[in-house]
Amino acid sequence: MRKSSSKRRLLTVFLGQLIVFLTVTSIVTVALMVYGVVEKRAHGDVGTISAVMLLVTVFLSTLFTLADIIRRKKTVDDPVEKILIATEKMAKGDFSIRLKPRHSYGNYDSYDLIVDNMNMLANELQKSEVLKTDFISNVSHEIKTPLAIIRNYVALMNDSSLDEETRTGYAQTVIDATKRLTNLISDILKLSKLENNELSIEYTSFFLDAQLEECILQFESIIEKKELEIDAELDPVSIISSPSYLEIIWNNLISNAIKFTEKGGRIGILVKKTEKGALVEISDTGCGISKDVGEHIFDKFYQGDTSHSGEGNGLGLALVKKVIDTLGGKISVSSEQGKGSTFTVLLNSSKDGL
Repeated sequence: MRKSSSKRRLLTVFLGQLIVFLTVTSIVTVALMVYGVVEKRAHGDVGTISAVMLLVTVFLSTLFTLADIIRRKKTVDDPVEKILIATEKMAKGDFSIRLKPRHSYGNYDSYDLIVDNMNMLANELQKSEVLKTDFISNVSHEIKTPLAIIRNYVALMNDSSLDEETRTGYAQTVIDATKRLTNLISDILKLSKLENNELSIEYTSFFLDAQLEECILQFESIIEKKELEIDAELDPVSIISSPSYLEIIWNNLISNAIKFTEKGGRIGILVKKTEKGALVEISDTGCGISKDVGEHIFDKFYQGDTSHSGEGNGLGLALVKKVIDTLGGKISVSSEQGKGSTFTVLLNSSKDGL
């Protein structure tokens, strides 16, 4: 498209120069023809000939100038005016503006390419605006819920007639709500810094299998409580990456596997070396997810299983995806409702990190 546009631009410049040349040639030719006629009729009267030639030249120049003004208005001024109006609306936050190309696709000129790029920009900005609005709405909702719990239970705890066991239960509810609020704010800050490239990444060489073992041990008490079977195949894999960033990934994926797996279920964790880095699979025998849910599973605040919505904030997998994109790698999910899910992470070992 760009090569075609360059050729078309050169052709336009050539045609423009040719029109200017033909215009000047036409004026001179007509002037010479008029001169021949006037000279015969004026019988050599220089004053008459000069006056007539001046009028003819002025008339022809004015005529062609008007024609050029009309041409310029149609080909330059009007298109530029449309672009200015569109950019002013976009600057004021109106991203619904769309301009129409003058030619069909494949025959675009420079103006059409600018229009096409502006339409794409407006479309992306409109999407970003929707996401920002949804994000603010979701954050507000997620913050209000634990705050309401804290306020209500603290108010209940002021009742002097409460027995110690009930008061302790209320206090634990408040603690859980504050933890949820803390985790939400922490995840929002991490995600924001990742998206704005404000976090510095410290690369180091370490064993990925050892890190995953440590992550599993952090959930040991929950695993025992739910009587879950852990099937771990951890090949020794040395990788150059960011341990602190990767820990975010494993903690979220293992936590989700535990959360969505019923008592007595199984969780599988696999680590293998690949040509570029490592492959990690975390699977479970939980409730699974549908295809529609799978398409949005990495979106911010998206929670496919609302029955567990009180146990998270919908930012975990969005954070996981962003970390993987930042470090270099891919994540995919394979799942079937009622049969569990498998998250596959392909990581690139950074050669430039050290």
